[in-house]
Amino acid sequence: MKNFFIFLIFTGFISCNHSLTPEEKQEYSDKGKEIVQASFNALSEKLTEQMKTGGAAKAIPFCNVEALPLTKQLSEKYNVTIKRTSDKLRNQKNKPSERESKIIDSYQKLISEHKEIAPIVEMDSNNNKHFYAPITVKANCLVCHGIVKEFVTVKTDSIIKSLYPNDKAVGYLEGELRGIWSIAFKK
Repeated sequence: MKNFFIFLIFTGFISCNHSLTPEEKQEYSDKGKEIVQASFNALSEKLTEQMKTGGAAKAIPFCNVEALPLTKQLSEKYNVTIKRTSDKLRNQKNKPSERESKIIDSYQKLISEHKEIAPIVEMDSNNNKHFYAPITVKANCLVCHGIVKEFVTVKTDSIIKSLYPNDKAVGYLEGELRGIWSIAFKK
């Protein structure tokens, strides 16, 4: 009987091990990258279309109304939860979790030390798998996220402020960290 209890305790420790094998890390990294790329392509395709037909005046309201539903639709397609978040929010519905804030801080520290940033795959205490990847500012993002009066016109800034009164998502330069993709895989 004593051996049986030792066995139970031992197996309990093993089952509480919250790490991924190298193969699992690679699998979730590949899946995460695929989902991020598909999400990025879907969002940027729609935004580019809006920019071509009406510039920032049309693209900003589109983002305000359609970006989250589009992300939700892709989440359902891939059976995950897809989120874009930042330490400088535009939409308060994208507020980072405590873990996401730590990931953003970690990326910023690595950047300040001139080190490379790369996606992260991990498992939380409930054995849920997560994928995080940096979002960097591209040249075409500067129209809405760049420095006001340099890249973002006063008119565009007014539209942003009318839809997002607490906007902090401006002042970026190309290549800077804008935020992260956060993918939570469902069991």
